[in-house]
Amino acid sequence: MTSANYFEQLYAEHDDPWQLAEREYERRKFDITLASLPKRRYARAFEPGCSIGVLTGMLARRCDALLASDPVGRPLEIARASIPDRNVTFRQGRVPQEWPTETFDLIVLSELLYYLSAADRVDVRASAVRSLAPDGHLVLVHWRRPFEVATCTGDEAHAEMRTGADLVRLVEHVEDDFRLEVLTHA
Repeated sequence: MTSANYFEQLYAEHDDPWQLAEREYERRKFDITLASLPKRRYARAFEPGCSIGVLTGMLARRCDALLASDPVGRPLEIARASIPDRNVTFRQGRVPQEWPTETFDLIVLSELLYYLSAADRVDVRASAVRSLAPDGHLVLVHWRRPFEVATCTGDEAHAEMRTGADLVRLVEHVEDDFRLEVLTHA
């Protein structure tokens, strides 16, 4: 698993280390993510690893209540300041260790899974399945290319999330750089 110190150092050096608010690649990926959501509106959503909240702000417009978390405090401060929506709750915490107990009809795992150990990815999958409402959607969006601190590729992480007969794929969008999938209960 990538250590929290790695992320703390990144945010100490730059408020937006991945240029989520600036890069056209990120904007396009977020637009495709929103366009892939099967429902226009969601009652309760969870977005772990929300970073500075760029996608969070977009999701907030489609959700009655959104819980966004990150293991590092600095990006949460930036997200809180940039998202005035009262329907968004920010919480510092790591997944799977601090997975919330609520039920959600939307869970968004974006650019997160390959930072976790294989065992933690198994636990995240189990937590997501357990907390996903019967008609809920689990969104996976990940970079497909290997990089230094990744414990697996995005493709491998997605394949792990699709193991078993309890989830089925509703949407798949694959490009050279990223893979997006929407899963639901079988």
